[in-house]
Amino acid sequence: MHGWIILDKPVGLGSTQAVSAVKRALREGSYGKFKVGHGGTLDPLATGVLPVAIGEATKLAGRMLDSDKVYAFTIGFGEETDTLDAEGKVVETSPVRPSRAEVEAVLPCFTGPIDQMPPAYSALKVDGERAYDLARAGETVELATRAVTIHALSLEDAGDDEATLLAHVSKGTYIRSLARDIARALGTVGHVTMLRRVKAGPFTLDHAISLDKLADAAKGRRLETLLLPLRAGLDDIPALSLTPGQAGLLRQGQVLAGIAAEDGQYFALLEDTPVALVEALAGSIRVVRGFNL
Repeated sequence: MHGWIILDKPVGLGSTQAVSAVKRALREGSYGKFKVGHGGTLDPLATGVLPVAIGEATKLAGRMLDSDKVYAFTIGFGEETDTLDAEGKVVETSPVRPSRAEVEAVLPCFTGPIDQMPPAYSALKVDGERAYDLARAGETVELATRAVTIHALSLEDAGDDEATLLAHVSKGTYIRSLARDIARALGTVGHVTMLRRVKAGPFTLDHAISLDKLADAAKGRRLETLLLPLRAGLDDIPALSLTPGQAGLLRQGQVLAGIAAEDGQYFALLEDTPVALVEALAGSIRVVRGFNL
């Protein structure tokens, strides 16, 4: 059980609770104890792709956090909330309702590298405290802007009071902040009323399963049929075949010299067994993440 289970996270469930559901499924199926972690937090009000790493795949969870994401989200115009989503209290209103053409016209301003102010209700730390804890305590939260990249942004649908968009974004992008800023650029205010992650790194909704399907598979001891291989988290990295001797040296943490490989990262394999995520530089291979398989 070393690999990925991709959940279609429902509304109301936190990412940590989703990880707990996978741990529970492993227990109920008597699969033994494995490390379990997620590859990118989703707010409780958000749904969609949540990669959950099991066993040795947890060594790649950090890499998943750094990957691009794709979100579908709806901006409800006319009200801004303190949390910038439907869970918060209204702090500002506006009678302005932008047209579909006006929304489409402003999107290029938010495409490419941009500076973004994170929400006060976020997990970022301020003087050692979580921003959302300070905000809930009624304190004024001052966060620094951060550079993010919006690779693509398109309008999917529009109504009288809302617009649904699709955004392909870099790590660290807050969709709630993006919605707030788009609304303000349109001369109004707004907040996120729907947020669904449709892709995280290489994983899409096509890979995702419901919690019900997870539970049923655990009861029937069929979790392995839902498990994507460890390699699935590295689909953008070329494979590097090893000899038994080379694999043994890498497992000992040694550097391989004289390897004819272009500089960059590789997924090193001994036949079909993952050995390590490695870095090639000037003909030498060193281990970035080793796998105990």
